[in-house]
Amino acid sequence: MVSVKASPVLLVLSAPSGAGKTTVCRHLLAATPNLTRAITCTTRDPRPGEREGTDYYFLDAASFLKRLQAGNFLEHATVYGNSYGTLKSEVLGKLRQGKDVLLTVDVQGAATIRSQAQQDPELKRALVTVFLTPPSLDVLADRLCKRGTDLEAARQKRLSVAKQEVAQARHFDYLIVSASIEEDLRKAQAILEAEKMRLLRLPPLLFETTGASHDSEHGTPQKPSERNLAHPESTDPPLKHL
Repeated sequence: MVSVKASPVLLVLSAPSGAGKTTVCRHLLAATPNLTRAITCTTRDPRPGEREGTDYYFLDAASFLKRLQAGNFLEHATVYGNSYGTLKSEVLGKLRQGKDVLLTVDVQGAATIRSQAQQDPELKRALVTVFLTPPSLDVLADRLCKRGTDLEAARQKRLSVAKQEVAQARHFDYLIVSASIEEDLRKAQAILEAEKMRLLRLPPLLFETTGASHDSEHGTPQKPSERNLAHPESTDPPLKHL
């Protein structure tokens, strides 16, 4: 059997606060040997046990601003007075090593990445976006309440933001309606596995040697449609609901 190595995937996962994206990502990384996390830059102070270059790249405000002005970030945001950003070199470097890359961002960060990918063929080829959501806002409210980390006013604010975020789900490639940790993980793995089998990720040589069909009249090889390879999104539905 011929082993075919597909080009790597940049898997961007977004979800409302409390939807379970951190848990899904942790299990997905543990279950997928070739998947690695994109390490984010931040200006906040390290927490106990956090390590430079493993958990975050810790930068002072001036260094972060310098990188921001130089256009080094794929996406960035300010949360509770601290800056966070994903370096484009961090993502592209791992993709060029043949690694699939996992990145968790909010819906605004995902929109920024989609926009940047339109200007960068390498990112566009790799990018896959997934939105994870609870089945209802009532379920999300219950999860936030059980976490016990926020006051009532803060929970209501998170729910208000969640309504706005869920409305942006139509811009993502895939939608996972959260059920259980095991089911959410299974769906995320299915997305990654399916994306690795997309024609645009397979080497052209594959079609020339094993994937070509022959014209019944002339016996000449027929390659898959160039249009399908160049613009795979034109044949895909805008949102795959899992």
